[in-house]
Amino acid sequence: MDPVSILGLAGTVIGLVRAMPQLTGLLRARGSAGVSLDTAATSAIVSFGWAVYGLWTAQPYVALATGASGIVFLLVTVFALRFGRNARELKIAPVWLCVLVIGAMAWKARGLGMVLPVSILVSNIPQIRVAWKEPSLADLSLGTWLLSMSDGLVWGLYSFIQQDISIMVFAVFQLTTSGAIVLLKLVRPAGPPPVSKICPDESRRK
Repeated sequence: MDPVSILGLAGTVIGLVRAMPQLTGLLRARGSAGVSLDTAATSAIVSFGWAVYGLWTAQPYVALATGASGIVFLLVTVFALRFGRNARELKIAPVWLCVLVIGAMAWKARGLGMVLPVSILVSNIPQIRVAWKEPSLADLSLGTWLLSMSDGLVWGLYSFIQQDISIMVFAVFQLTTSGAIVLLKLVRPAGPPPVSKICPDESRRK
């Protein structure tokens, strides 16, 4: 296999599993402390945008990896809502959906290629803000954001070989913003667990 195929395959595998630790963490904990709903929803939208870009530019690895990642991030969004997040947190996601749709309709792959590189920066900033402000990061998955750093590294190498500037810019933003989230998860205290986790039996008795 040539280097592009190897990196594309590695990126596809990471894309398939990147959001799974966060999804399984939500399902296991039944809580969403420290998880940004806006980041999850925007990540799903951006991932589907990259899948379309991959199809339009004949890069099947990009389409498969990001399409699969989009599905999992969509599930993370649904369960984050179910386990405590508020729909009013969705501020960037609806705006960015409109931006991507307009770009795709007006200029197709070229339009997505201009907008998508900065999309990862837009989608990850709400998670940085939540990780900085919220008292507990108990339900924020370290594994998902370590995989996101790996995602940025792999696609950065891929884009360097393919000379795809759009993917290269995405990779830089993915690596740096995901690294900031990992750092916050590691250095900030976990904080007290949510009340719903402390006394579930008591709430049932009531």
